[in-house]
Amino acid sequence: MKIIGKPIANMPWEDRPQGFEEIIWRYSKNPIIPRNLIKSSNSIFNSAVVPFKDGFAGVFRCDNRARQMNIHRGFSKDGLNWTIDESPITFVAHDFETLATSDYKYDPRVVEINGRYYIQWCNGYHGPTIGLGYTDDFQTFYQMENAFLPFNRNGVLFPRQINSHYVMLSRPSDTGHTAFGDIFLSQSKDLIYWGKHRFVLGVAPFEDSAWQCLKIGAGPSPIETDQGWLLIYHGVLRSCNGYHYSMGAALLDLNDPSKVIARSQDYLLAPYTDYELNGDVSNVVFPCAALADSKTGKIAIYYGAADTVTGVAFTTIDLIIPWLLGNNLLDKNK
Repeated sequence: MKIIGKPIANMPWEDRPQGFEEIIWRYSKNPIIPRNLIKSSNSIFNSAVVPFKDGFAGVFRCDNRARQMNIHRGFSKDGLNWTIDESPITFVAHDFETLATSDYKYDPRVVEINGRYYIQWCNGYHGPTIGLGYTDDFQTFYQMENAFLPFNRNGVLFPRQINSHYVMLSRPSDTGHTAFGDIFLSQSKDLIYWGKHRFVLGVAPFEDSAWQCLKIGAGPSPIETDQGWLLIYHGVLRSCNGYHYSMGAALLDLNDPSKVIARSQDYLLAPYTDYELNGDVSNVVFPCAALADSKTGKIAIYYGAADTVTGVAFTTIDLIIPWLLGNNLLDKNK
């Protein structure tokens, strides 16, 4: 099993606890980002990080004390201890006189493609849709046109072009707290005009895998491996106590990622600790970023907990791929 990509010299890491048999384990000092890390914040969660220079940079969802949603820049030397700007990111228009945007932005993802860092977020333009921008230095940020019409969420770019196209996952939705949602794929030659839309992954039947029976959505940018694209995603169950968000995994074909090789029947991580069970929105584990070190096979997954704080969990490619192939929901339905 091998991760295809760049090595990460100072990969954030904590060894699996002795005697612990799960394939993914939480950082013992979670949450790594408290809700009040900056003075103005009510909560900091559902955020994205990437390697940058000799450390890491990130784009963070920070809801302020007026409960306005926005995205802020942050930096870290070790990927675990963060400094986040008090003020939201200000975007400059990229080749357009006006921008299709609004005052709220949330749930960002960040991916590096050919030295440029692309940011995807949920952008409020007559309802939620996929905002898209980029930066070369995490100093100046440029906004492009929205990728799709409303209503859409969970826009996630792949880390390289596939068959000469940029590829993005998303989840068509509605204007509210959507009670449905499947993952689709769209392609573009220029990051402006999107088409060739394909269905990728739908919700699972309740009787087969209840944790992902209401809706699902892509998490971090997919990780390229020699077995396929490793996609970490969230799934939702509606219980008598409201929505429960958990984390799962899928494996997509390298050349045609609309083809699903495997998807997990069991969840990888579900709300269990106090900071995941209790917060502004209880019972939430929501992955938005992953660091993957090609040299060691180590993976660090960043996730929002209870829509309040940010945590990180660890695994390795040698653990997660065999688990996924042995826990393949597609095999159960043959």
